[in-house]
Amino acid sequence: MPFALYLLALAVFVMGTSEFMLAGLLPAIAADLEVTVGTAGLLTSAFAAGMVVGAPATAAFARRWPPRLTLVACLFVFAGCHVAGALTPAFPILLATRVVAALANAGFLAVALSTATALVPPGRKGRALAVVLSGTTIATVAGVPAGALLGTGLGWRATFWAVALLCVPAAFGISRRPAGADDGSAPDLADEVRQLGSPRLVLALLLAALVNGGTFAAFTFLAPVATGVAGLGEAWIAVVLVLFGAGSFLGVVIAGRLSDRRPGLVIGVGGPLLAAGWSALALTAAHPAVFLTLALTQGGLSFAVGSTLITRVLYAATGAPTMGGAYATAALNAGAAAGPALAAAVLATGAGVTAPVWVAVALTAAALAVKFAPWWTGSRRPDPIKRPRL
Repeated sequence: MPFALYLLALAVFVMGTSEFMLAGLLPAIAADLEVTVGTAGLLTSAFAAGMVVGAPATAAFARRWPPRLTLVACLFVFAGCHVAGALTPAFPILLATRVVAALANAGFLAVALSTATALVPPGRKGRALAVVLSGTTIATVAGVPAGALLGTGLGWRATFWAVALLCVPAAFGISRRPAGADDGSAPDLADEVRQLGSPRLVLALLLAALVNGGTFAAFTFLAPVATGVAGLGEAWIAVVLVLFGAGSFLGVVIAGRLSDRRPGLVIGVGGPLLAAGWSALALTAAHPAVFLTLALTQGGLSFAVGSTLITRVLYAATGAPTMGGAYATAALNAGAAAGPALAAAVLATGAGVTAPVWVAVALTAAALAVKFAPWWTGSRRPDPIKRPRL
């Protein structure tokens, strides 16, 4: 794999750490900036919304720029937002920096996904994406716990400074690395937008959003399940999250080997196993050993199926070389925003602590129903390019 992919993965690791670490910092931020924890929670919602909007907006705005320039610019904006956040005494300013940081994050990821697939032969897109997306999974295993420890020891502002500093080596490496697609050429934007009318692309986007929605509906509320149902102490929450993150890393790596040539195997086998696993977790969460085991396996299945669907999006969006990564990023983050919101709404009805896991079951089952619906599969035409199918 080209070394440039690992530089992209480093940047994705930094951005993923920033996105996920906030959950553990909200009480400290609320106390320091004199707002309620609920108000501080708007920082997470603002980031998710910025990610959904930022991917297509940034990709469309900078589509004529060399990819390397866009990537470095997004990294510097992202770093600047964290410097401003670390310095501000006002919550509204911090909220604004999170929105802008999300726009930069989304723009970077959109271009990074498209660039990654352009740096490798057509039949190795899945492996290239596995390298880049491993940055996100490593963030859940190492970056988020490290950020929590740093925030506990030195204060939440120290974590913002750390994220800003980590952007520097990533930006330096990307700026010096000769990119493989820096000619600035691109099809007409209207032609790329028209690709959204492709049934194959629509299917891939919908499946990615549903599966990611289920993943984050459950992941966001794993902590209360661990303490309230499994009976584990608060110290075990970090263990649960690390297990899920370790599983997600393994899932991405394994799927990267299969998603180019055997995507049907990953989705057709992994999808039902994922739904069954969420059901098993909801039903057996009272048994700590089973719960911990399922945290690991569900992380693996979620990211194996999810990363394969991202690969499918980029195969289906070959006619949109500058916007395909943006479409994939928007779908992922639409799911990441909608899944937890739906889970929270169900929790508010008094449905019980495991309700978010059942939301994950429902969303994953909906994805499988769409994927294998007779009306859909019967209407699809053979792919004349002979690329792997959904």
